[in-house]
Amino acid sequence: MSQRDSDPITTQLTLLSGGPRRSGPRSACVVVIHGEGLGKRADIEGQPVVVGRSQEADLHIPHKSVSRQHCEIRREGDAYRIRDLGATNRTRVNEQPITETLLADGDHITLGECILKFISHASVEARYHEEVYQLATHDALTELYNRRHFVELVDKEIARALRHDRPLVMCIIDVDLFKPVNDQYGHIAGDGVLRQMAALVRDFVRGEDIAARIGGEEFAVLLPEASLEAARAFAERLREAIAQAVFVLGGEERRLTISIGIAGLAPSRTERSTLMQAADAALYRAKEEGRNRVCVEA
Repeated sequence: MSQRDSDPITTQLTLLSGGPRRSGPRSACVVVIHGEGLGKRADIEGQPVVVGRSQEADLHIPHKSVSRQHCEIRREGDAYRIRDLGATNRTRVNEQPITETLLADGDHITLGECILKFISHASVEARYHEEVYQLATHDALTELYNRRHFVELVDKEIARALRHDRPLVMCIIDVDLFKPVNDQYGHIAGDGVLRQMAALVRDFVRGEDIAARIGGEEFAVLLPEASLEAARAFAERLREAIAQAVFVLGGEERRLTISIGIAGLAPSRTERSTLMQAADAALYRAKEEGRNRVCVEA
């Protein structure tokens, strides 16, 4: 007998139900948005939630920068509090080190090299699903687009530019001598540098521009409707602003620089791969010529 012959002849009729039973008041939650355990969620209900590297932690984050018992989050009525548990890398809320403090909706909690986001009980389901979308499209450390989403947007913009015969320019940005920063001051300090760099990039892009973090210390900006001359002017302003910015590392003020490679659509580069290769070649030339400069691929 065939599978089709063995199937039931009729479809079972179901009765309308009232849906799942609603539980009591919703709890808040924390979601890992950067680092080890990306996407993990812990609901904060009647019992305190301990976050740490230990297997016994309620939210287990197995990264060496996270202490075995790093912090505790508990509910007090409609309020939520977080307490540092003597972690080696002190718990930070919105970049400020804390011993104990109240949490507000959207707060970022930094544990070593990992970041959690607190979502209040008032809108937990809607905000959680929104956060999942953010994880899929954005880099949590810098809040710029991530590489995967950037690639999708580049393909769309190339198709639009070719269809309407409009210019389109790609800029690839790399932080100069970033490895010594991580080696000397640690990855947590390096993450701070990348966040500050990303904030400066956001200050300079237009509403229609597309900015992303596409690698460890590498960023990209796509400039629709921009000529190579306009792109170079944008890149020079950004390069100069970063060269003048102050980065605090190990308690000391430091200056850092970037190199930028630029390439525009051309008959020989009408696809994402060739456009990015050209911008990469220009970036490589900027590095070879001494860093802290902008190069354009003709």
